[in-house]
Amino acid sequence: MGARVIAMAAGDPEVQIVAALERSDHPRLGEDAGTIAGIPPIGIQLQSEWPPHTDVVIDFSLPEAAYECVRHCQRRRFPLVLATTGLNPAQVQLVKLAAEDIPIVWSPSMSPAVNLVFRLAQQTAAALRGIPGGVDVEIIERHHRHKIDAPSGTAIRFGQLIAAELGESIDHQHGRHGETGARPRHQIGYHAVRGGDDVGQHTILFLMQGERVELHVAASSRDAYANGAVLAAKWLVGQPPDCYSMAQVLDLQ
Repeated sequence: MGARVIAMAAGDPEVQIVAALERSDHPRLGEDAGTIAGIPPIGIQLQSEWPPHTDVVIDFSLPEAAYECVRHCQRRRFPLVLATTGLNPAQVQLVKLAAEDIPIVWSPSMSPAVNLVFRLAQQTAAALRGIPGGVDVEIIERHHRHKIDAPSGTAIRFGQLIAAELGESIDHQHGRHGETGARPRHQIGYHAVRGGDDVGQHTILFLMQGERVELHVAASSRDAYANGAVLAAKWLVGQPPDCYSMAQVLDLQ
């Protein structure tokens, strides 16, 4: 993802890349970041030292690295686009505290299409709330074999948004096996598929008596997430401290 963010940002005339950061033992430190990203050289070397000044930071990393990134941005008052998923409760709390000092765009998905479907899922759940016979919600997500968290942060966010619109006490069920018995009401099921190089797909099923609604969103390349992160970074500059969503960036409120 870092490589794709570099490639997308380098092609945006409104953006100037001032640093490309990696861990201190990365084998490609010192190489041109553009070359690493598969584009012509951009005159910025991959490095582990933070720049003295920047307008905004984009983080696509692992939870441990993101934790340190949030702490550094808070100390230096750097606005932050946080695109890392799988944060534990302590890391989530740090993000919320940091947002009191710096503006942060934090989203489980930087994809504009995913964030549009977030909104559609909310509208669908609100419309089906109280329908005779009830509605069952199942969420299926597919990602590449290297993804380390399951279900995806995006799938969890779909469930949270839908549960809020249904206005009921919802049980979040992660997978099923064995003799589970009849499906209980007031439950959202999550199913994670891992394999190959699938960039990311999410299907949300609203299942009713005699009919169903399916929402499906799929990425064909990581450029969708990279472009969304660059868009969020441009929007974030000049915003007051707070924790913002991609829905705000895209004016989907």
